[in-house]
Amino acid sequence: MTNFNWLLDGSIVGLYLLVTMVAGLMVRKYVGKVEHFLVAGREMDVYLGIASLAATEFGIVTCMYTAQNGYEKGFAGATPGILMAMAMAGVGLTGFVIKPLRDSGVMTIPELLEKQFGQRIRWAAGVVIVLGGLLNMGVFLRTGGQFLVLVAGLDVRYLEIMMTALLVGVAVYTILGGMLSVLVTDFLQFVVMSVGLILVTVLILMNVGWEKLVTTVETSYGAGGFNPFVNPTMGWQYVLFNLMLNTAAVLTWQTIIARVLAAKDTNTGRKVYTRTSFFFVCRFLIPGIWGIAALATLGPVANTLEAMPQYLSTAVPAGLMGILIAAMLAADMSTDSSYMLTWCSVIYNDILAPFRKRPWSERKGLFWNRTIIALIGIFLLLYGLWYPLKGDLWTYLGVTGTIYLASISVLLIACCYWRGANSWGAGASIIVSAVIPVAYLVMEQVPSTAALAKSIGPYYSGIATYLLSGAAMILGSILKPQSRSEGRAANA
Repeated sequence: MTNFNWLLDGSIVGLYLLVTMVAGLMVRKYVGKVEHFLVAGREMDVYLGIASLAATEFGIVTCMYTAQNGYEKGFAGATPGILMAMAMAGVGLTGFVIKPLRDSGVMTIPELLEKQFGQRIRWAAGVVIVLGGLLNMGVFLRTGGQFLVLVAGLDVRYLEIMMTALLVGVAVYTILGGMLSVLVTDFLQFVVMSVGLILVTVLILMNVGWEKLVTTVETSYGAGGFNPFVNPTMGWQYVLFNLMLNTAAVLTWQTIIARVLAAKDTNTGRKVYTRTSFFFVCRFLIPGIWGIAALATLGPVANTLEAMPQYLSTAVPAGLMGILIAAMLAADMSTDSSYMLTWCSVIYNDILAPFRKRPWSERKGLFWNRTIIALIGIFLLLYGLWYPLKGDLWTYLGVTGTIYLASISVLLIACCYWRGANSWGAGASIIVSAVIPVAYLVMEQVPSTAALAKSIGPYYSGIATYLLSGAAMILGSILKPQSRSEGRAANA
């Protein structure tokens, strides 16, 4: 059963989709250069940047894994959001890394890395960024489809159709309008998303009540529902891994950094960081409350990832249901479009660049960017249909993100602040950062090694990746010292 009304709620959702597509396509005529396509001509102001970043970093997948965290861990599940908010505020206030990055005038992080470490490291960095990014994004479509199918009360056989429809809708305006379309639609989607989140949260607090939410967490998880250090499923290793993960993401996650690179100046980029920081607490806390409400109402369920949409399907009345689905579609479309464009920018600018004998024309460059986004879309659809998710969603995203976050954060910090860092250390860091998480994911899927992977756990594996990646950079640079000119010559 669901409260979704096809006439009323369907009309609200249809109107939202129509307005979004029109807005996204209208800016196509302003895209005449690759720079317009990838970084919006570097004309993004503070408020557009805040809306775009907030909308991008809150998708259906975000809502699903944060609600799952709330269901499984109580209020302690918001810990990653608190850690990320602290990192965002700290980097924004100090300008750490993002100031030299924006001042450099590059379009991607690997482009900056080439200046110190050479062309080969730029290419390798591009490869691990795309590898980690696409594996990370690979579960987005299925997760988004699951939410919509469950909330709307559709038969599960429509899941693949919903996944395809989501992808096609986002791909059309992203392919045609690039970052300009993303920024314009993100602003609209931010407004719709915010209205939906606030209304649904108020409804939950009115119907369930704050006291019942707190009591449910106390009864189910005790002190561990509020304190991650005493939660048996979390502990210090969970907190430390998420501290490392979220700090590295703030510094190098390409969808976040893309807003810095698209900003009209460094000060604008810093303001986007500081003024968006509190949002990341809300990003985890609000869906977490939805997950706790599902626990309080439904009790134990077989699939904790599906608990929240199952609860909302009957808790949200018709009319508001349409606003909720429009809000979640807004969140999903803004995330997917930004991510597709982000990985496209790295493929075009850093992976394909070494194979171009001469610079491409703007027309040819735009053609290849659009083709790359289409190919990314095909990969995401196939991966979403094929990959069987093991464990909770947030952990999977953390592990896949670490494939590149560990090394690229180390390389970026070293590039900005350590003149002694060289290509040997950079290469060693990239290899370590990629091998450990990929090995863990493979071990998790292979029956003969699944038990070993479980005994190690994703948190210890992740902590080891960040520490060893940093150690590899230091040792490689010290044991094989070289000047910057030697590094560039060796990699040319």
